[in-house]
Amino acid sequence: MTGITRTSADLDSRRRRILFRSWHRGIREMDLILGQFAETELASLSDAELDELETIMREEDNDLVRWITGEQPLPERYATPLFGRIAAYRPDFDKLRQETK
Repeated sequence: MTGITRTSADLDSRRRRILFRSWHRGIREMDLILGQFAETELASLSDAELDELETIMREEDNDLVRWITGEQPLPERYATPLFGRIAAYRPDFDKLRQETK
């Protein structure tokens, strides 16, 4: 189960690809953070924000989790409003629990 609830039918091919990649990360924590962030925000992101999101998604999941949780300092290159929105995003775990019942 991916947890995905949003249809990608109304998205262009770039956004569909990002949505898929957001839900199919290396570790489940990043699936939940990036996947649900993408479901909520993807349609409204500008091209520049999509570029930045794709750059962020090229990073290792373990590094992303450490930066988001504050376990390691965030590299200056990611001290951006978009990364801040991703780091502040809190997945809805209740929704996922209901799907598994």
